[in-house]
Amino acid sequence: MICTLFQLYVLAVIARAILSWLEVPGEHPVGRVVGLLARIVDPPLKPIRRRLPPVQIGSNRLDLSPLVLIVGLLVVLQIIC
Repeated sequence: MICTLFQLYVLAVIARAILSWLEVPGEHPVGRVVGLLARIVDPPLKPIRRRLPPVQIGSNRLDLSPLVLIVGLLVVLQIIC
């Protein structure tokens, strides 16, 4: 069961990263999903974001904190499962 929860959390991090590219109003159903994912995923991302600044690519900034969190979760998942 713990392995399944870790896998679902990895999917939540991926979904949060993808949905962060969209600008959806909070009252829209997708906006509510984004808000829920933010409450679930953002707390572990905040310390990573403080230590790992976004990478500048041209005029855009790329946040690598979801990637770092996913890799960390997958390492823990491999150890536990």
